Amino acid sequence: MTQPSTRATLRLLPLLLAALPLAASAQAQHPSAALTLEQAMADPDWIGPPVEKAWWSWDGREAQLLLKREGSAVRDTWRQPVAGGALERVSDADRGGLDAPDPVYDPQRRRMAYVRNGDVFVRDLASGALTQLTRTAQAEAQVRFAADGGVLWRVGNDWFHWSPGGVAAQVVALKAERDPAAPPAPDALREQQLRTLETLRRDRERREAQRAQEEAWRKADPTRAAGPVFLGAEVEIVDSSLSPDARHLLVVTRKKGAEEGRQGRMPTYVTESGYEEFEEVRTRVGRNDPVPHALWLVDAATGKSRELKFDVLPGIASDPLASLRKAAGKEPLKGPRPLQVDGGREGPAIRWSDDGRNVAVMLRATDNKDRWLAAVDLAQARLQPRHRLTDPAWINWNFNDFGWLPDNRTLWFLSEESGWSHLYTQSGDGRPRQRTSGRWEASSPVPTADGRGMLFLCNRAWPGDYEVCALDLASNEVREVTALDGVEDFALSPDGRQLLVRWSASWTPPQLAVAPLDGGQAKLLTDTRSAAFKARQWIGPEIVQVPSKHGAGTVWGKFYGPKAYEPGRKYPVVMFVHGAGYLQNVHARWPNYFREQMFHHLLVEQGYVVLDLDFRGSEGYGRHWRTAIYRNMGHPELEDYLDGLDWVAANRQGDRDRAGIYGGSYGGFMTFMALFRSPGTFKAGAALRPVVDWTQYNHGYTSNILNTPELDPEAYRRSSPIEYADGLQDHLLIAHGMIDDNVFFRDSVVLTQKLIELRKDNWEIAPYPLERHGFTRADSWFDEYRRIHKLFERTLKEPAR
Repeated sequence: MTQPSTRATLRLLPLLLAALPLAASAQAQHPSAALTLEQAMADPDWIGPPVEKAWWSWDGREAQLLLKREGSAVRDTWRQPVAGGALERVSDADRGGLDAPDPVYDPQRRRMAYVRNGDVFVRDLASGALTQLTRTAQAEAQVRFAADGGVLWRVGNDWFHWSPGGVAAQVVALKAERDPAAPPAPDALREQQLRTLETLRRDRERREAQRAQEEAWRKADPTRAAGPVFLGAEVEIVDSSLSPDARHLLVVTRKKGAEEGRQGRMPTYVTESGYEEFEEVRTRVGRNDPVPHALWLVDAATGKSRELKFDVLPGIASDPLASLRKAAGKEPLKGPRPLQVDGGREGPAIRWSDDGRNVAVMLRATDNKDRWLAAVDLAQARLQPRHRLTDPAWINWNFNDFGWLPDNRTLWFLSEESGWSHLYTQSGDGRPRQRTSGRWEASSPVPTADGRGMLFLCNRAWPGDYEVCALDLASNEVREVTALDGVEDFALSPDGRQLLVRWSASWTPPQLAVAPLDGGQAKLLTDTRSAAFKARQWIGPEIVQVPSKHGAGTVWGKFYGPKAYEPGRKYPVVMFVHGAGYLQNVHARWPNYFREQMFHHLLVEQGYVVLDLDFRGSEGYGRHWRTAIYRNMGHPELEDYLDGLDWVAANRQGDRDRAGIYGGSYGGFMTFMALFRSPGTFKAGAALRPVVDWTQYNHGYTSNILNTPELDPEAYRRSSPIEYADGLQDHLLIAHGMIDDNVFFRDSVVLTQKLIELRKDNWEIAPYPLERHGFTRADSWFDEYRRIHKLFERTLKEPAR
């Protein structure tokens, strides 16, 4: 199959050639020379810096962006004129006039506010006048416009309000402490002392009178800050959100001192001190459930707080794990399930309408089988359920965006209830209305400036082709605004007419383009690749579709092979497995695994063919693909790789008798599953930073897919490679950072002992004392991939016997 993005690549080629390059130094190497492993694993500075983040200037005339400085961890700010011209680094003297990412706009879109360097700024969009509201050593956050035209922001647990022409006033200060004015709990001994000793009684009366007078003066004097709100000494404050009219506060708390489970202690052997050092690391899955939250409505003027009860949420009292609990001999749940106020990866879990009259809250059961959206009756202090998403497997970590349209009445949100992430709107307590549909995913939605539509990322053409789409709310029509194939993210211009788009391609790290919102060709603004990187003729990838023999339909893949095949020749096959499980690597964007992609280029130059699959469980293919691994990790994915190997042998002259497999993290786990559960299929495998036993991984990830070891031990036995280690008969390399605080090095140590006990041969382990989960040092990258390369050369290059 030809690559779907070819049409767009040809269309964009003239623009790419015209784009203004940023000079970047690189290691000298003739572009026609074969790629070396040293070059592929070198510090990525030689490629040129990707555009890491970008935002609009207030007048829409330039993009401001971050680029990594060569040979340094420093990120400099640059400016790029939208009309064209040279990319210029912002001088230190000009940094005070910069705008910032993620600004918020007032309802008329006449001003924008943002946080830069921890301080709050307001920009007038007509004159460009910049007003700095704070200059503190504290970190201001959650800036938004107030209903009166002022600005609100948060510092720690305190909220502030600034009105034009006024001063910044503290609206409320939250304290997880006992209210000193509250009457003490009844105590017979205290009452005895006060009854019998006049001095103690008189001292207490004077303290109370002084406190009452101070409070009366505070309320009567408008120049003084509001008094603190005391929530009690039994809780810890998790989050808070102030309404735009500064009248109400929603506060999330949890029980103080709640037991979060035993943490691990990870040793570090190579240290400046010369002594072994230790750091505490996360708890293991099932060692303790997430700590439940409580939600409070606080009157900002009086400080009165009322708890919002969760028992009104539909399905809150049902137990989706009841059968597993019964089988494990556990008591059934009683009463409402515990939950957390959690917005997922997309930001705050509390969203106010601009006028402060409506608020929506996202809540998740701690078992992650249910997610609710609820409004709040501010007068009655009561939750009003608006939408429930339930999943017998688990609620996605992504696609949890929600908010209010500019009419202040209509709630919008994403939901996977159709099987794919799509956009919904809901007015009042009516039924949600699905606004997009199809076998594709909508993500990162934002309302248009005029409130008549929504903008979002979409992958309608094929799962790895990401564009900006626009939805017209009146007609429900969806159109693609861009034709760049690899859109990473976007930002709407201050005037609401243009998009600043970060895009990338298979061999182009993220760059900037500007696109008109009403249609038309995007204009490419940057090309920060080095001359040496651009000069190379990179191989592939070819986007392919592998038919599943196991009922999964199509498995999408990236294939790397020679331009011309030698007739009759069979090529050794290397299969790559991406990490994270729920991650997409078969797309038109710059890959997370750019070093691995260069390694694949090198392998093809040396006579291999390479296949990289988005196996079941990967992102980009809908809810059913995502949850296909529920309680069964490593099994559907292995079926996909076995099908992939058949496809390479049948369609690309691959030699199925000389196949290898490798990957890191989840890819390392899958390398184990392939070698242990299908011995003889892959002659060699390299498992990098691999999971060996899922009982040792974290709760937030693992409990979603396998529940907990206590409730679902069979799912853990079925899914953990250590249970299948006796199946190893082929060549295995294990490579692991010794201070990995994600997948602990301990996993590889335990497997080492298991292989010793099983008296297995042809395996080795390479530890990296100064590396964590993601390697950061070029010498470690080189050493690791030198070993992988040697493994494949030794085991796959010789004809099969």
